[in-house]
Amino acid sequence: MLFAAVCAFIACDPTSEDIGNGGHITADELKAMSNVTVDKAASGKNGNVIFCTTSAPVNAKWDIGGKDFVGNYAKKKMKLGSYTVNLTGVCADGTEVTAQFPVTCEEITDPLQKIYIYGEDPAVQAPFVPANWVSNDLRFSDGEGAHFPFLSDDVYWGFKTLIFDIADASADLDVRVMSGWWDNFNADGSETHIKWNPGLNELQLTESIAKVCAQGNGGGGHDLCLMVTAGTCTINSVYYEE
Repeated sequence: MLFAAVCAFIACDPTSEDIGNGGHITADELKAMSNVTVDKAASGKNGNVIFCTTSAPVNAKWDIGGKDFVGNYAKKKMKLGSYTVNLTGVCADGTEVTAQFPVTCEEITDPLQKIYIYGEDPAVQAPFVPANWVSNDLRFSDGEGAHFPFLSDDVYWGFKTLIFDIADASADLDVRVMSGWWDNFNADGSETHIKWNPGLNELQLTESIAKVCAQGNGGGGHDLCLMVTAGTCTINSVYYEE
């Protein structure tokens, strides 16, 4: 089916190269048929929006700042800084090839918007100190969570990066990542722990987390749950940016 899709793609795109090598392209060919750019600010500097396209006859996956996008086209707003966009192409014969594209974002042209899950208005949702070994304090559930609502499928399957604004984090603070049913996400049975420091701390939602926690589209509906197992901290807010 993949080979048929590739043939159909080439047939409808007369500008595509006929690679003529049994459904396989090289990394150099992948890079030559792909393009990564940023928008331009009025000053002429690079903006903060990255655009990625490829006409290569492959199944394409882009890694932009740690986020994966599947398809011939991808776009992502970034913070200022230097990045390497990674493109992985799965050829018709099953082989994988990769290409890298360094880019630099120098000026904000399209600001990231904060989408609050908790704490946008501290008068309504006040900072709180989660208790040790109390799972519902940091459980994302309308029914069983003490503070946080359900995360939507768009958040889970969009693999959003949750940003936790933390204060008063003790040096021994340890947070366990699990589902609401005390599951962990590691195939070898090991537990997943994260370390929070005062300030902004990120938690990347992954496909494995979505498969366990999302309510639909193949998710198990178990709810993302974090639990403090040692130390203390104050949760000011939780949000993601897009």
